[in-house]
Parts: sequence; structure tokens; C-alpha cells
Amino acid sequence: MEGVTDWVMRDILTDIGGIDQCVTEFLRVTTQLHSKKVFYKWCPELHTGSKTRSGVPVFIQLLGGHAEPLAMNAVRAVELGALGIDLNFGCPAKTVNRHDGGASLLKCPERIFKIVKTVRDSVPKEIPVTVKIRLGWDDPKACFETSQAATDAGATWLTVHCRTKMDGYRPPAHWEWIPRIQEKINIPVIANGDIVSPESFLKCQQVSGADQFMIGRAALMDPNLFLKIKSTLMKQPDSVSRPANPDLGPLILNFFAASTSHINEHFATARTKQWLKQLFLKEARAKDVFDAVKTLKKPKEFYQGLQQHISHF
Repeated sequence: MEGVTDWVMRDILTDIGGIDQCVTEFLRVTTQLHSKKVFYKWCPELHTGSKTRSGVPVFIQLLGGHAEPLAMNAVRAVELGALGIDLNFGCPAKTVNRHDGGASLLKCPERIFKIVKTVRDSVPKEIPVTVKIRLGWDDPKACFETSQAATDAGATWLTVHCRTKMDGYRPPAHWEWIPRIQEKINIPVIANGDIVSPESFLKCQQVSGADQFMIGRAALMDPNLFLKIKSTLMKQPDSVSRPANPDLGPLILNFFAASTSHINEHFATARTKQWLKQLFLKEARAKDVFDAVKTLKKPKEFYQGLQQHISHF
């Protein structure tokens, strides 16, 4: 998720626990080979074995419409230590789609085949090359041809966001397509979309029949979601029975500090406001904080306001 799941967010969320695997924000590839500096900026985890500081593996996600440049960049990522390459054919953003990226490729399964095969053939066979798709551009039945193309090209696994591009993020996610896809291909299919609570996870598990799951936007709304789900699966007392996000205050302050260190204090101010807007979708206390600081533009004033109002959590 571009501009959202950056290094700081990955570091914080994986430190909380419950996450087994991460991908970076997508790195856009047009015709150029990105410099090492760009890869290190997008994925600082390359300095630590392509893992977060808590030890969670991170794959580099590439987005583009041309096979050879994507392959060149995949090779460079692996040379720098990437543990895997994820190819994004699911982003529904209009700007991305207008520039021949993301979900626009769902219209052309033969291009997906060429891209995946070219990348697969370019990196060592022990390096996973994974693929993210939606059900289709406007017709969910397109998922069969697309998923077969990715499989035939050598994808290691397939993550399916269970909506079409035209669906955007409108509920519901159509998990019932996952078993139909899995019947036709012999690589793992990972379910994605509308997993926002332990209850919705269990429903997705039941409907999809999947045993692997990807969570995106909901992780920003509830940083403890992964632990809640795992605790539910283990049938142990967990954070579901405790007040939601009991350590949310310190977490937000740490996020601001880490974002300042990673980029600068102005970036940290904007990103923290952005995250608060996601958090208050699940946590009313976050809305109180956001309402109190949303008009503060100077980083010092913003941070002081943040400290003052978070102290009431």
C-alpha cells in the first residue's frame, strides 16, 4: 500500500507480533533500472537480511507493465539481498491503471504470463516470485485465466484480493472465489480482503478454505489484529477480551519519532495524522486525538498536542 506500509509501519506492526510475512510498498517500474539507493530507501530491511528488526521476512513488491524492466529490477533487488519478489497486478488506483500498472494488467493474462515468466527466469530459482491479483477488471470470472497464467509462468504463490477492480473496496469481499481458483491451479492461493476482526477471519477461513491469509488496510485500523487472530486460533485468552489497543498512545508517539528519524518531522506529522484517521475507524479514542491535533501544522506544536491528548488514553 503505497505511502502507508513503509519501513516504519512494517517495523512497528511486526514488533507487536503475529505477522509471518511482509511485502514493501510497491516500487513503480517503467523502463529504468532503479539505483541501489532507491531500493534501500524503499526497503531498509535489505540492510538486515531482508527482515524487519523483529525477524519477519520482507519481499520487495514491484509494479509495472513491461517484463524486461521488471526483471532487471527484480535481479537488482535479489543482488541486494531481497528474500523474494512480489508482483502487483491488483492495485486499483486510477493513476496507476492509467500508466499501465496494477489492475490494468488483469485485462491481459498473456502479459501477466510474460511478466511473471521473465522475472521468474531472471532470478535464482530458490527466490520466491509471488503474484498479487484481483478477481478481474470488471468480471470476476477472469480470475481463472489470470491465475492460470501466473501459475504456468512459475509463480510461487498467488494472493487474491476478492474483488474486481471496478468493485474498488466496496464490501463484501467475495471469498467464495478462492476455492474455485484453488481447484484449477497447483500453487497456494492466499485469501485477501475484508479480514478486519477475528470473527471475519474465521468466516473467511470457512468460506475460502484457505490456510494462508493477507491483511492490508485493517492492520492500520487495529495493530493488534494479527495477535488477536492467532490467539483465537489457539483458543487462548487474548486481547479480544481486553480493551482494544491498550498501548495505542505510546505506539503513536513512537511512530512519530521513528517517522521523523526515517524521513523528517514534516513527513512524520503528515503520516501520523494519516494513521490516526485509520485508527479511529476502530478506536474512538484515536478520533479524539485526531480532532485535537488535525489543524496543527508545525511539527513541534503537533507533537506537543499529540503528547497532551494521548496522555488521556
